[in-house]
Amino acid sequence: MLLLCISLTGCGGGDNEPRSSDSPPPTAEEIAYYDCLKKQGVEIVYTDYGAPRENKDKPWNEEAHKACASLQPPPPKPQQAGAERLAAARKESACLRAEGVSWYPDPDPITAEIDQTKNTLEEWASLKRDHVEALRKCRGDR
Repeated sequence: MLLLCISLTGCGGGDNEPRSSDSPPPTAEEIAYYDCLKKQGVEIVYTDYGAPRENKDKPWNEEAHKACASLQPPPPKPQQAGAERLAAARKESACLRAEGVSWYPDPDPITAEIDQTKNTLEEWASLKRDHVEALRKCRGDR
C-alpha cells in the first residue's frame, strides 16, 4: 500500500519527508516480537535504521504469527503533520477536484496523508493515466 501511495499520489519524496535516519530505533517490544517470529522460522530482515521486519518475499507463516501474537507491539501512533504540510495537502486536494478529479479525497487532518482505501483501484490508476496535466498543475515539480 505504501508503494501505491508513493507511486500514485506522490505522498513521498518532498523535502520535508521523513528519512530512515529520522526513525527511532526499534523498541524492546518490536525486538522481542521479531525474535519470536524468527524462532518460529520466519525470515527477518533489517531496515536501514536497524528495525527488524518480516521478509515479505517469503510466504506468510500463520502458525508463527499465532504463536507470537501476544508479543506483537501496538501500532505506532500517527505522526502529526506540520501546519505547512497539512495546508499543502489540502490545497492539492482542492486543486485536483477543481481540475476534474471530483473523487479525490481530502487529506487526513492529523497526518495529511490521503486514504487510498476510500476509492477504487481504477480511480487511483486513472489519476496518472487520465489526469497528468492536473497532477502537474496541482503538485508542481515534485
